[in-house]
Amino acid sequence: METRISVIGGANVDLSASLNDAFIAADSNPGHIDIGYGGVARNIAHNLALLGTKVQLLTVFGGDLFGGLLHDHCIQQDIDVHLSERISNLRSGVYLCINNHGGEMIAAVADTECVRAITPEWLTKRNGEINTSDYIIADTNITEDALRWLMENVTAPLFIDGVSTTKAHRIVNALTNAKLPYLHTLKLNLKEALAVTNTSSYAEAAQALLNLGVAHVYITLGSEGVYARTAAEEWLFPALPGDIVNTTGAGDAFLAGVVFAHAKGIDFPQTAQYGLMAARATLLSPKAVNPDIANILL
Repeated sequence: METRISVIGGANVDLSASLNDAFIAADSNPGHIDIGYGGVARNIAHNLALLGTKVQLLTVFGGDLFGGLLHDHCIQQDIDVHLSERISNLRSGVYLCINNHGGEMIAAVADTECVRAITPEWLTKRNGEINTSDYIIADTNITEDALRWLMENVTAPLFIDGVSTTKAHRIVNALTNAKLPYLHTLKLNLKEALAVTNTSSYAEAAQALLNLGVAHVYITLGSEGVYARTAAEEWLFPALPGDIVNTTGAGDAFLAGVVFAHAKGIDFPQTAQYGLMAARATLLSPKAVNPDIANILL
């Protein structure tokens, strides 16, 4: 039977600026600007669709031009959006980032207020179809209440992406307040992990997350690779070599690779290797999703 995956969270238009030379503050910097499609949940769904997975995206599109473009692009990429909603009086999500001349992000601004429309009530209306999924993925662009609802109501393994240091706190709060605090998988980068656990090392952060009820922890370490942890095992995998073109979307691809590996029946910790391969594919591409990811993972 074909694996079905639901992805819940943000879909944005991405505006990505890359500098030609070193950044000069408070000045106009020469470079080039790319317009694309992003959002953590949408990126994850796009990666999984490219890998041949049956995937549906549950998000909110704004009623503006960007909302129509995002909706239509998802359909073109074989991402099922029939459980998503387009709301006329909302502004679509926009993500603006500035990358230095080495491809690493200097700063970013995310306008994702529209996904606040994904409430427990909104999810309850779709619960029957959500729970036909084999795996469920969510990002912390949605609210703490929505994250807690997912932990308390979905029946398939739930994977969460922390998104940012500000938003990652939502999943920790949701775990703290859940009736039965349990989460199959949480993926954070190092900065997010230290911030939400108030610890000073990735090992301490992972232990704190396990104590909260997370079964599988992946802490991505940038050029140092990834730290993967369960109650029984811990592994540190080095990053795969390659020249970085763009860091946007690499973390999203990592989680997509992890879920894809789980769907193939691959056991922890080898799932982390698939995550690293997917992340590397994105790092080598100027786009937030590498259209050739299937040639790397399959």
